[in-house]
Formats: sequence, C-alpha cells, structure tokens
Amino acid sequence: MNSGSQIDEDQPYAEFWIGSHVSGPSFVVSDGSQRVTLKSWLLENPNVLGEKVLEKWGGDLPFLFKVLSVDKALSIQAHPDKDLARTLHKLHPDVYKDGNHKPEMALAVTEFEALCGFVTLTEIKAVLTVPEVVELVGVENVNLVLQITDEDGEEKVKPILQTLFTEIISASKERVTVAVDRLRNRLRRESQVRQLTVQEQLVLRLEKQYPSDVGVIAAFFLNHVKLSPGEALFLGANEPHAYICGECIECMATSDNVVRAGLTPKHRDVQTLCSMLTYKQGSPEILRGVSINPYVRKYIPPFEEFEIDCGILPQGEIAVFPAVPGPSIFLVTVGEGMMNTQSPKGYPITEGDVLFVAANTEISVSSTSELHLFRAGVNSRFFQAS
Repeated sequence: MNSGSQIDEDQPYAEFWIGSHVSGPSFVVSDGSQRVTLKSWLLENPNVLGEKVLEKWGGDLPFLFKVLSVDKALSIQAHPDKDLARTLHKLHPDVYKDGNHKPEMALAVTEFEALCGFVTLTEIKAVLTVPEVVELVGVENVNLVLQITDEDGEEKVKPILQTLFTEIISASKERVTVAVDRLRNRLRRESQVRQLTVQEQLVLRLEKQYPSDVGVIAAFFLNHVKLSPGEALFLGANEPHAYICGECIECMATSDNVVRAGLTPKHRDVQTLCSMLTYKQGSPEILRGVSINPYVRKYIPPFEEFEIDCGILPQGEIAVFPAVPGPSIFLVTVGEGMMNTQSPKGYPITEGDVLFVAANTEISVSSTSELHLFRAGVNSRFFQAS
C-alpha cells in the first residue's frame, strides 16, 4: 500500500500517511495487478474488517496511521469533538474535510518534543511575570489570576485562562510583532549574563522558525513535553498541542480536521480554537507500553478507534502477534525478515513495507536482521466491551 504519489528519494518528507482518508489515500498493490485505493478495496472486501468493526464503523478503516518527521515545529492546533466536527464540516467543507473527531497518539521513535495542554495555575502565575505576556493580556487580567488560590479549583481558573489565551491569540499582528521582537531581544541580552530557562530557550527556537508569530508567546502557557524513544502521549478532542521536533509513529481516528491558531502560515481559525478548548491544566499522561511478549509492547489510549504495537526483534528471533477481531496495518521501519500467517506461504518484509492484515489472522514475524515494526489496529478494549 502507498499514497500513489511520485516519491523523490532525494527530498525529505515530513509525513507518511497510511489509511483510507481522502486527503491522503493508500493504495493496495497485489501481485502486480491494477492498484485500487484501500477504501475501494475495503468496500469490495468488507469481511476483512471483522464483524464488530463493520457493525460499528461500516466498510471503512476507523484509524489513520502516520509516520511524522518533525524538523520545524508544527502548528499550535486542536482537533474538534464529533459534534463540532460535523458543524465545521457542514459550514466549511473546503477547510474541514470530514465530520469525524480526531483523538490521536504519538509514539516517539527518536527523542521527541511537543507542547500539549495548559500548564498549572502556579506555572501560569510565573508566566504572568514575563513583561511581553503582560503587555498582551493586560494588567487587569493578570491581577484576576493572581487573586486565585489553589483552593479555588480548576473550574474557577478555566474561564480566566480562556480569557488570557484568547487575548494573546486574538491580538493584532502589529502588537504581536512588537511583543515577540521585544521578547527575543530581551532574552538574547539576558542570555549573556544568566542561564535561560528551558522555556525561554524554547521560545527563542520557535521565534527563529516563526518570526513575529503569536505562537511564540502562546507557547509559555503550554506544557513542554520531552519523550524518549518508546514513550507515547495521547490527545483527546479540544486539547491544544504542537509537535516541535523529532520522529514519531502516530495513530488517530480517521479524520483530517485541524483547527490552527499559531506557528503556521496555514489557515487560522482563532475564534473556533479559543472557544472549543477544554482549558484543562496539567501535564499529559505518558504511556510506556505493556509487554505482550519479549519483543512487543502494546500502547492502548482511551479511544476505541486505535492502538499501536511496537516490535523490536534482535536478529534471528520470532514474535507472534495474536489474531484480533479487527483489521491491522503493519509498517516495517528497520531491517528485514519474514511474515507468516497460518498458510504455508511466507512474505519477505523489509524497511518501508506496509502490509494490511485481515481480522482474525495470527501473524508470526521472524527477523533475518534486527527488525523494527509497528502495528496499528482497533483498540483491544473495544472488542472486550462489545
């Protein structure tokens, strides 16, 4: 399966999509015959999805599988819940391509950095000592925050946090440019006489990539998360985030709905973003996977559409992926080996291969060199609950 696009091997690519979404459809290649889109093939062969998946999601894949290689920070964005997605798709189908929600999970392949979710009240108070932030939000709003105590609880913080964030994201281009330029110049001066904080170093990096962008200031309000290889984070609907750098395997519900507001030259929908966010505070939960055999770890987010397995096999080893009641997609990222189903025929696999596996099919993988592969499938808990 592939995107059907012409690939220039001398060019770097930021994203590789594997799935049935119309924005980047995969194709099925079988025995050299004519290629068809994965979506068309699934409609002709619905039994490969399994009975429960067919019943719940119809003749389509409920998840979208991606590889991301992030060199320049991706936009500050959020993904709508189902109700908002349907509304946005109806109002602006050219911008919001479908009516589905888009919960997602990113599994780090290299060291990976992201901004996600809002920082705590204590950290917000610290952010409000940054003069360029105060300049954009106003002293009155700063004083409102400073009057809140930890005993007041998150529900009292949320409306004020929404006001702060909206003031920043909605500020005029002229005001933002002045604030970001002042911030950059001040931090450069201060770096000569003191060690900048990690947060300050990050905003200077972002400013270099996106000069005069409001996202540089907004980044102060978001958790800066660093993942090591093998760690994952997940994001529900209406949670702000931006991937900063590194490589990851990503899986999500089948959707391409993105509401952006900073660190981007693309379409920004500031009003929608500021009104849709949950404004929950605190760091995201980090998943480290659960071992299902000596070489495979399973990552299960709290979303029914998907999960990811990560397999790392030393040379000359075998790993079994048990049969599951839904479809799976396997992606090989390092090495080579053989993949076997219950049939006698084996399939040679190598780096870059993508394979679709029908529901209720046990897979055995053997490695002829060190082998890294990932499997995306429907969340195991969906089958246990249904």
